[in-house]
Amino acid sequence: MSAIVEAIELRKVFRVAKDRPGVLGALRGLFSREGREIRAVDGISFSIGRGEFVGYLGPNGAGKSTTIKMLAGILHPTSGEVRVDGLSPQRSRKEVVRRLGVVFGQRTQAWWDLPVRDTLELLAAMYGVKPAEYRATLKRFDELLEIGAILDVPVRKLSLGQRMRADLVAAWLHRPPVVFLDEPTIGLDAVAKRRIREFLREVNRQEGTTILLTTHDMDDIEELCSRVMVINHGRLVYDGDVEGMRRAVGAPSRMRVEFAAPPQGPLVGPWTAAAQAGPAVTVAFDRSRCTAAEVIAALSRYGQIRDIYMEEPDIEQVIERLYGQPGAAAGPLSALSSGGR
Repeated sequence: MSAIVEAIELRKVFRVAKDRPGVLGALRGLFSREGREIRAVDGISFSIGRGEFVGYLGPNGAGKSTTIKMLAGILHPTSGEVRVDGLSPQRSRKEVVRRLGVVFGQRTQAWWDLPVRDTLELLAAMYGVKPAEYRATLKRFDELLEIGAILDVPVRKLSLGQRMRADLVAAWLHRPPVVFLDEPTIGLDAVAKRRIREFLREVNRQEGTTILLTTHDMDDIEELCSRVMVINHGRLVYDGDVEGMRRAVGAPSRMRVEFAAPPQGPLVGPWTAAAQAGPAVTVAFDRSRCTAAEVIAALSRYGQIRDIYMEEPDIEQVIERLYGQPGAAAGPLSALSSGGR
């Protein structure tokens, strides 16, 4: 799979002025500007292949949006290099813009007082989209996003979900091979999120669009992304699939077993925690230390097993462990009593 997006030792450093208290401090600040440096992105490197759908995760302030803005050419990196389809967004901005679509969930690219149709027609003219191609694209997006119902509504009168649908159409109007999405589902209700996820899944699968998605919604990641990159304090701390991320942090899996009769005695086996409610037993175990088959074999000593339910670690818990937030290690295990070895 050839790379279409590349970041090579990418860094972005911001200098923030130091505020001085009081009037005297303000006067001194006019003549002497002290400050400190903030490394928003600190030497990250990655490549994204054509047609990949990649989730880009991190806590607030980790450097996600700064990375997206450098990839899109909105910000210039302090050092390092970016290539989109072989071109530098900083040196070949016009050529890259034609290959790129960008959506910022908290900021629209549509004209506030104009109907959606006017915005789309203006963008089509700017990108040189032919009238027949524009009409065909609009028809296609109407099937996927039901955009036709809001074409003649001024942007300022749209709901958040409607505006996001309009922004997605605007980003895809010139059929770019690469799209960057920065929090596209933020603040949306469940119905709007589902519609947008279906749209993103469809264009990625049917048209092979490469998508880089930043989000705090873990359902977006689990439903859409084949690969996950995690950034924290400006550095890339993980790059792989979701299952590999679970294994990397050792987040426990859970198994619920229904016995024919309540098991007797303390539950001892290759698990880190266990809880019992009548004939049902729930255990948590680390897949890096033992397999599900070994856990079942150990539990079978306590009686006849009628049914087994598996539950993998919740992705929020996995992300918290990667971030190293206080209290993350407890996660869902806090619901289980201590037991076992």
